[in-house]
Amino acid sequence: MVNDRDSRAIGPEHLRAVFALPRDTTVGRRDYAILLLLARLGFTLLRNRGADFGWLDWEAGSIEVEGKGAGKGKQEASLPLPGEVGEAIADYLQYGRPTTSSRVLFLRVNAPIRGLGSPTTIATIVAAAIGRAGIDTRHHGTHQFRHALASDMLRHGATLSEIGSVLRHRHTKTTSIYAKVDFAALRPISLPWPGGVK
Repeated sequence: MVNDRDSRAIGPEHLRAVFALPRDTTVGRRDYAILLLLARLGFTLLRNRGADFGWLDWEAGSIEVEGKGAGKGKQEASLPLPGEVGEAIADYLQYGRPTTSSRVLFLRVNAPIRGLGSPTTIATIVAAAIGRAGIDTRHHGTHQFRHALASDMLRHGATLSEIGSVLRHRHTKTTSIYAKVDFAALRPISLPWPGGVK
């Protein structure tokens, strides 16, 4: 059971409000695709530079990601690309992305047209979306989407190992920080240990 009282995750109702924002503009389409990547795959930085087209394998339906190893070194991994994420990216590419020779996937909308730049740009996109949705989240920044993904997976029966593979964690201890478990709430529904005190 997820402990929502102490959770750093954006709440489900707040997530729905963010995803309900209009996306019939260049910025709306781009930001919706980015927010889905944060919420459905636990991304935080998008490779710091907005990612390039080599990042996506449309035929295999997968997406290349970077994780951190035990020594903080980068590790490449491939994850399935959820349908709604792929559709959002395709919609941005077809109807929102500025015409340019750049191989960067997500671009600025104002000149000069180039990649999003520093990781703080993604945090700014998150803050702007939350502001437009008119909600007040307990925590700020990209990690609240990552925490929400872990909590949602745990609610639906995923193991910490499964959650860790999606979040690209090497250690279960790291994953348990993201997927907080309310052990006190689980006690009333737990079975007594055989031979224990009655």
